[in-house]
Amino acid sequence: MQGMLTSGGVVSTATRDSVMQLLASGEFFWLDLNGVDGEARDLLVDDFKVHRLAVEDVQHFGQRPKVEDYDSLTYMVVHGASPDQVGTEEAHFIFADHFVVTVHHGCAVMEEVRKRIGRRKSTELASPPIALIYLIIDQMVDSFFPMLDRFDNQIDDLEDAILVEPTEAQLGTLFAMKRTLITVRKVVTPQRDMFAGIASGVVELPGASAEGQRYMRDVYDHLIRIGDLIDGYRDLLSGVMDTHLSTVSNRLNVVMKQLTIIATVFLPLSFLTGFFGQNFSFLIAHIAGRIAFFTFGIGLEVAAAAGLVYLFRKRGWLGGPSA
Repeated sequence: MQGMLTSGGVVSTATRDSVMQLLASGEFFWLDLNGVDGEARDLLVDDFKVHRLAVEDVQHFGQRPKVEDYDSLTYMVVHGASPDQVGTEEAHFIFADHFVVTVHHGCAVMEEVRKRIGRRKSTELASPPIALIYLIIDQMVDSFFPMLDRFDNQIDDLEDAILVEPTEAQLGTLFAMKRTLITVRKVVTPQRDMFAGIASGVVELPGASAEGQRYMRDVYDHLIRIGDLIDGYRDLLSGVMDTHLSTVSNRLNVVMKQLTIIATVFLPLSFLTGFFGQNFSFLIAHIAGRIAFFTFGIGLEVAAAAGLVYLFRKRGWLGGPSA
């Protein structure tokens, strides 16, 4: 069993004997488990009397945010932003009036909470479990804000880069950001609904007094803000993607216009060379000499090209004034 045991502000390595002593004494404690192995599973089932369905959920991560009541115990799943900023970090809570059990896979928030309790040397853990749960969940929920701030900066940088030179790499970055945002939204929305029920009193937590409800409303308020930010950034990403596609399309139109102008300039030249290249005796016998060569062979082609260039510029196709 890998975990830490916190009681009375003192942190120690968790063992089954120490947990059993605290359970027997009735003193409030926090058991923080880094995953559930066979020993931890037996401890939860046999000593904490956790329902087997809850233990099964604890062993298999990837759960949706939820809160479930199992008579004397409450089971909760909460998500926060992962350190790599590409997904979410999941934590499971099993708690009653005199203990809180958390299960995670290397969640950095837990260590931060232990440091916070140690610095204050307060009796936070002597209060109902709602205080400890709030400390953990509040930091997990607030971890979304720095992640979304990075999204804001990335979106601004992408917009500026796309207007200068759109590339395929930018499009890949946009799709990756959109996938990350969808992943976060999948957990934030049900988590917001879950805390809406808790804050309104529809779902009751052990030890949730009137003061505890204020803490839950604070978490709910943060989740509302996060949900609004996610919706806003989702719209911004769609706008940036439209900007990328529009910029690429406009650049393609400019290239096609340039190629069309070049082809159009050579169209009369091809006609003239084809006409005078016909093997008729009149053309061979009567159109001869240096003057005819410069007049018909070169002059007509230069005049045709110059006329087309003048026409294109007059219509504004070459950047000049439009007709």
